Amino acid sequence: MNNPLQNTEILVGDSIQTLRQKHKIKRSEYLPNGTIPVVDQSQDFIAGYINDTERAYDGDLPVIVFGDHTCTFKYVDFRFAIGAEGTQIIRPKKDFDIRYFYYALRNLPLEQFGYQRHFKYLKTSKMSCPPMQTQQKIAAILSTYDDLIENNTRRIKILEDMAQTLYQEWFVHYRFPGHENVPMVQSELGPVPQGWKTSQLGDLAESVRQNVKAGKVEQQSPYFGLEHLPRKSIALSDWDLVDAINSTKLIFKKNDILFGKIRPYFHKVGVAPLNGICSSDTIVIRPKRNEYFAIILSHVSSEYFINYATATSQGTKMPRANWEVLTKFPFVVPPLNILHRFNNMNQEIVGKIHNLIFTNNNLRQTRDLLLPKLISGEIDVSQLDIATDEVQPNQGGTPNV
Repeated sequence: MNNPLQNTEILVGDSIQTLRQKHKIKRSEYLPNGTIPVVDQSQDFIAGYINDTERAYDGDLPVIVFGDHTCTFKYVDFRFAIGAEGTQIIRPKKDFDIRYFYYALRNLPLEQFGYQRHFKYLKTSKMSCPPMQTQQKIAAILSTYDDLIENNTRRIKILEDMAQTLYQEWFVHYRFPGHENVPMVQSELGPVPQGWKTSQLGDLAESVRQNVKAGKVEQQSPYFGLEHLPRKSIALSDWDLVDAINSTKLIFKKNDILFGKIRPYFHKVGVAPLNGICSSDTIVIRPKRNEYFAIILSHVSSEYFINYATATSQGTKMPRANWEVLTKFPFVVPPLNILHRFNNMNQEIVGKIHNLIFTNNNLRQTRDLLLPKLISGEIDVSQLDIATDEVQPNQGGTPNV
């Protein structure tokens, strides 16, 4: 079916249907885990969870979530709940494949005006409306990249779960290889396997504070702000490239552990996939010896450590973790043969995670290069033999999928 408007430009506001939002979830209600993911205007695709299924969005799917303050666009095709602050839920009224509509909206040069509402500016923008078959081909091409990225993201999560399970088995439940033949003995931390020694974080790791002052940097450098550190994930997959900074930052090296010290209950801990600079509100943790890497990472990314950092933080409105206090965090260290084996297995997992991060970055760059060329028609797909989903044009906001 061809779009009667052919390849004309239309006003976005004339094609948007704003959907009702019966329930909105306040940020204070977000849970770290739950049955219903919460989608809001933040950079994280899923910001939290709730368990009350009656407060989930109950309208048509898929939808596009627009961040009124942040200008983020999210394509949501699963059951979710709506974050309360600054979210708009939209679908095209007619003549559009909704996936194409999502990509076309992302391609708009929408100017940001600080923390004010931007929906009014979105509605006055113009976008291209090619024939329906062309829309579906463009959406199919771009969706392929997003599907690959999502698949790699799932693989990263599986690898993280493997690392966490390994830590729990060996260092919490003490079910390490050969544990059947090792008796438990009493220690200041309770029963531990014979031959394991009690230690503290400061004995195995140090906080590196190598400053770089405000101004131009020698060459364009990856920069990790606290906003780039994901919650409950060691995979640091997002960063900016900067050639100048406006305040003192810290230098870190590949495989340093970055710990967000402001509001440590946010659980922002990750392994640097490359050299770069980071916010001075980050603690750069570096093992004193390579074989300590895995045990340090496992402990400082555990719920036990996060709870310890939170309980010992200084300040009330904006609590900060204190490295001098964190160095006192106690744990046990196994004999060298167990330590080396655990370290090798963990470093292999981290290496695979970093490879997937860089693969996803390459996929995003390619997709983002193609996006404006496809939407503008600079790359003509009309004659290409591309398989598309059988998605009919949306009439009145009702999906036919």
